[in-house]
Amino acid sequence: MANEEKTGGSDVFSVVEASPPDAIFAVKNAYAKDTDANKVNLGIGAYRDENGKPYVLNVVRKAEEFLVTRYEKGGVSKEYQKIPGDAEFVRLSQTLMLDPASLRSGTQTKYERVANGSMAGIQSLSGTGALRVLFNFIKNTLAKKNPNLRIFMSNPTWGNHKKIIRDAGLAPNGDMKQINTYPYIDTKTKTSLDFDGMIECLKTKPNAGDVILLHACAHNPTGVDPSDKQWEQIRAIMKERKLVPFFDCAYQGFSSGSLEKDASAVRAFADDGFDFLLAQSYAKNLGLYGERIGCASIMCQSPEIAKKVQSQLNGVVRPMYSNPPRHGMEIVKFVLADKANFASWEDELKKMSGRINEMRSALRKQLEEDKVKSPTGTDW
Repeated sequence: MANEEKTGGSDVFSVVEASPPDAIFAVKNAYAKDTDANKVNLGIGAYRDENGKPYVLNVVRKAEEFLVTRYEKGGVSKEYQKIPGDAEFVRLSQTLMLDPASLRSGTQTKYERVANGSMAGIQSLSGTGALRVLFNFIKNTLAKKNPNLRIFMSNPTWGNHKKIIRDAGLAPNGDMKQINTYPYIDTKTKTSLDFDGMIECLKTKPNAGDVILLHACAHNPTGVDPSDKQWEQIRAIMKERKLVPFFDCAYQGFSSGSLEKDASAVRAFADDGFDFLLAQSYAKNLGLYGERIGCASIMCQSPEIAKKVQSQLNGVVRPMYSNPPRHGMEIVKFVLADKANFASWEDELKKMSGRINEMRSALRKQLEEDKVKSPTGTDW
């Protein structure tokens, strides 16, 4: 039969064209294949120890040891979760952003709109999954009521943002080139914020109800964030023009070493009465890269509105992946729900963040001593 002519099938998939490889993961693959003993991985942003090896936080190791004991006692299972995931995990994640001091003290949050149920949310597949669910929510709700709704993102931004917006159906005619942007990095210095350009754009181009995608801290890929005073001006303009904030927060605590400082922009918008969307990730700050654990939240004006929003979030999740995985969620809950574990995590987080900053300073010093020119022609 092997040599006989095949007559029962048809060549269905020959029309499929190869998709271009993802640039970031292509670098990762190239690094893995490189045999040079002195190679250095400058691709995917994942924390490494002094030997260049992946690092598992001590509090994460402790969590996994604890979870093993709970299997025997029936406290943890591998059963399906509810569509939005674990409700306590969602509440803890929202509290981490808006009231980390209560987690530090082991008390219930007093942040009103979290405590009274005005913040809808779901457990997500890390930050990427949170972004996708929230953009799909926008497509199904806000964009349905306002077909002219537009998304504005910084130029530049994380490379995956455009693809997520496009695949959620929010790019005009499916063309990523048509996704709107606001100026962000100064084209002359390449190292400072083009605040004037950003403000001018927000004042003139978006219409009421348009969504502005903002990086809560550690802007990707530039690392340049607005100052507190600049955030204040951004808030004032967005309030005046009735623009909708959408925060992508992938680095809380990992950027500065302070959970409060890295969440200050989001908290200020919340304090100012804004409704907003929020994507959180535990990949960087808990080192849970492969667990794909995050949270997608929407701040509303009342618990009644939040219930309707929650139903729409659930409606996005059900046909997309039905319900989220358990393991990463259990680890995060172990850390956030116990003040001693939380303290251990904060201590490690500060050391990791501090070490990164020390290495950056050492690299700059060496580059300057060796008189290496910067790619932009400016000083380091």
